[in-house]
Amino acid sequence: MILITGAGGAVGSALLDELRAAGRPARAGYHTASKAERARAAGQEAVALDLGDPASLPPALRGVDEVFLLGAMSPHQTRHELTMVEAAAAAGVRRVVKLSVWRADEELTPIARLHRPVERALESSGLAYTFLRPNFYMQNFTRQMAASIRADGEFAQLAAKAPISFVDVRDVARCAAGMFAGDSSESGVHDGRTYALTGPAALTYDQAAAVLSDELGRTIRYIGMSDDEARRMLLDRGLPEFHADSLVEVGRAYRDGGADTVLPTVRDLTGRHPTGFGEFVRDHKDAFG
Repeated sequence: MILITGAGGAVGSALLDELRAAGRPARAGYHTASKAERARAAGQEAVALDLGDPASLPPALRGVDEVFLLGAMSPHQTRHELTMVEAAAAAGVRRVVKLSVWRADEELTPIARLHRPVERALESSGLAYTFLRPNFYMQNFTRQMAASIRADGEFAQLAAKAPISFVDVRDVARCAAGMFAGDSSESGVHDGRTYALTGPAALTYDQAAAVLSDELGRTIRYIGMSDDEARRMLLDRGLPEFHADSLVEVGRAYRDGGADTVLPTVRDLTGRHPTGFGEFVRDHKDAFG
């Protein structure tokens, strides 16, 4: 049995789809009882799971062999994920696959500094573990930029000149699903491994705008913002200060390079080429209008 934390999020829900298609037993962990109830009504095995509530973890871990660990980003994320690591070890879980972040080991950004202590704890926990470190998600365009692309034919982001090897969440989920190999001959092949995940090419935001223009058949412009402008925009969207400040710091860390590496990891793990940005846009045309 595989417990999927963060089952309601983009990666968690896509991973559940992959595991179900492969016929693997999975228990979906949702943050609220109402979401778990709806999932059970739809035929899923599901539990309410709050990483901030240690008492909710033992029931969710009952009979579980492996855990996909994905905590919600917050100032408490590290503590919450460490609580799960401790609970998993106590429950006799064999292995944890942790969704981490690009270059987490270097702790260059506030988000990396949330993840790396959990990685270190897993390394010394006695549990088998695997780390997945994806680069920026292509889905950031649909979640954060699609409204302005639809309405105004433009999107604004922190000013940056360097390209980024954006990766599709669906490819991240396919890689994660492959970590839970059903064939016993594959057991342990990913233990102790770290996989950095990228798309097939690195694009600047200007180049991304050109791809959007080509695929949507109209001109889409990229507007580069100052750090202060970007922070105000994120706060205006309703993000908490912690999230806004962290995202600005991530953009600042990679504005001149460092997120442009293109790796073959997705193809190596899944046997298929990673999704290109043009294909991503075609698949999500309805979101962009």
